[in-house]
Amino acid sequence: MSLRLALVGDGKMSRAIAALATSGGHRVVTVVTGGENPGGRALTVERLAGVDVALEFTRPECAADNLIRLAALGIPAVAGTTGWQARLEEVTQAVTAHGAALVHSANFSTGVQLFLRAATALAREFAGRPEFAAAVIETHHAAKRDAPSGTARALLAALRSGDAGRDAPVTSIRTGYVPGTHELRYDAPWETIQLVHTARGREAFAAGALRAAEWVVGRRGVFGFDEVLFGKAGEA
Repeated sequence: MSLRLALVGDGKMSRAIAALATSGGHRVVTVVTGGENPGGRALTVERLAGVDVALEFTRPECAADNLIRLAALGIPAVAGTTGWQARLEEVTQAVTAHGAALVHSANFSTGVQLFLRAATALAREFAGRPEFAAAVIETHHAAKRDAPSGTARALLAALRSGDAGRDAPVTSIRTGYVPGTHELRYDAPWETIQLVHTARGREAFAAGALRAAEWVVGRRGVFGFDEVLFGKAGEA
């Protein structure tokens, strides 16, 4: 499937997506920069004519307005920006009202989605074992704005879904150029168990975002990346 893509945002993730899109046979027809797009005003019918899917990787304060505008134009969207989910209900209403489609995720790495499933399974095994204290540690590059990361919050949710009675502190480290490392650690007096995911580059996230873009074409509704990979719970 060859798609005509719009990139909303011109940061490092958008550049990684553009590089992989070209090699995968897709075409980036426009890149909407932050400076020209306050309140989503650059997202117009004329600018996005012929676009199959828009990929939104911007800032938390911009993402919801961009997604609402894309929904109004009926353009399927893939959103990888984190920190805007307080407005998810508003965005969902816009997507539903206009018969549009959205895939959103804090992390578009296929490995991370498998990591979260493994974390849930591991948490079930530690339920009722208070001698093991749980902790989440996440490390990202110094320029990352939100802490804890969206993936760290998803990891906490996975932990609690497997072991509702357990909580875990989150340690966020912002330094250097680390694309992203997440660790779930169980520590007891004489032993430690660690489940770790390490991203070696933004290409992992870009590949997942493009996979979501290919999947969302022709669909309606709001989806998570886990649904792209695994389907809805209960589906055959």
